[in-house]
Amino acid sequence: MRPFKLAAKENKDKNTIIEINTPGSRVYIGEGYCTIIAGPCAVENRDDYIKLAKFLKSAGVHMLRGGLFKPRTSPYSFRGLGREGLDIMVEARDITGLPLITEIMDVRDLDILYDSIDVFQVGSRNMQNFTLLDELGKIDKPVLLKRGLSATIEEWLLAAEYILKGGNEKVILCERGIRTFEPYTRNTLDIGAVALVKHLSHLPVLVDPSHATGKWELVTPVAKAAIAAGADGVMVEVHQDPDRALSDGKQSLNMDNFLRMMKELQKLATIENKKIDRD
Repeated sequence: MRPFKLAAKENKDKNTIIEINTPGSRVYIGEGYCTIIAGPCAVENRDDYIKLAKFLKSAGVHMLRGGLFKPRTSPYSFRGLGREGLDIMVEARDITGLPLITEIMDVRDLDILYDSIDVFQVGSRNMQNFTLLDELGKIDKPVLLKRGLSATIEEWLLAAEYILKGGNEKVILCERGIRTFEPYTRNTLDIGAVALVKHLSHLPVLVDPSHATGKWELVTPVAKAAIAAGADGVMVEVHQDPDRALSDGKQSLNMDNFLRMMKELQKLATIENKKIDRD
């Protein structure tokens, strides 16, 4: 038996497909689908987020992302709007029907977020926050688990095991690059990890090319590489005016570039026999 018993492919007869429902949308993440999650790094204000959400809905996005509680290297950087931003995200879902995903950093925030958020994201810095993983294992909502900055694939899958062992089978893995000696990109995307994890595990695998590269110019080609390698979708950062973004503007696509990426991914999804159009 592999050390990650529940996440191992041998544990299930077929790959896991996760269904997410809101009053206006039904989203699938897993084998046979190309799921697109997009939005700004952080929710900055109501008007901009609502406008961007409407645009992303029209562009074919499946889910909206947005940071509310931001883990920042510097304590002086913008750390999110918190509860105020949550109200904005909920309004965006009411308007667009698109499910919401946001990062949770502290078990104390579960009570705040649980009734409003459709998918909980565990960021790379919290991949081995075992107390948080244990609590997320007790809920009935999907959890997107990002690979840690320097985590091995086995450590990543064992982190997923904590959630699965708690009874929550709705786990999505997300490769977002690891820290290496290469300084030209923010991180180094382990594209081989996508194919390997698809071989080892039945869990869906997404890729975050925004954090993997740190450069908007590289987001589209890396997103295409991820889908070609077998990823079940991508999560990217989009902003109306990246130069004025309060966080991660350099890796955020503007609207025009995002539309170009979507066209490229739609072509690739057809070749790879993955469904990308919304129901």
